Amino acid sequence: MYTNRPVIQVKKTLFERLFNMVAIVAFFAWMVYLVVDWASIPERIPSHFNALGEPDGWSSRGFIGVILFIGLIQWIGLSILERYPHVYNYLHLTEENAEWQYKNAIMMINVLKNSIILFFIFISWQSIQVATGAADGLGKEFLFIFLVVILGSSAFFLLRSVRKR
Repeated sequence: MYTNRPVIQVKKTLFERLFNMVAIVAFFAWMVYLVVDWASIPERIPSHFNALGEPDGWSSRGFIGVILFIGLIQWIGLSILERYPHVYNYLHLTEENAEWQYKNAIMMINVLKNSIILFFIFISWQSIQVATGAADGLGKEFLFIFLVVILGSSAFFLLRSVRKR
């Protein structure tokens, strides 16, 4: 299926390396915080929020680990996927534009994977804030911001890809 596509080794951009580093450092800093402060985290934390960012489901504090595990697995999976841009779906891929299309697609995956893990960190942090009474929820604007970042960045890179025929 992908035999006619060139397999090109694409070097990561400075932006991609920096964004990866920010996400990794944030993730491990959050893990250290959780280990150090585990005893002070309330036993019950919000595990679900409605569209207005209000908590409407509760679980044990161990649920934070589930959130972060899911975030880490998706980050690792998308990091692996970044290495194989020749297996993605493209419109009008040619020998002449393949390298540019691959770079664009890799950048899109990079932005998505790092944004998602940062959102997961924020959600787990905010869950603790709600459980301790320091916050009421994620905030009414959270869903809008999340959708703009995820769908907006996807649309941006897809539009760039279509324009670069």
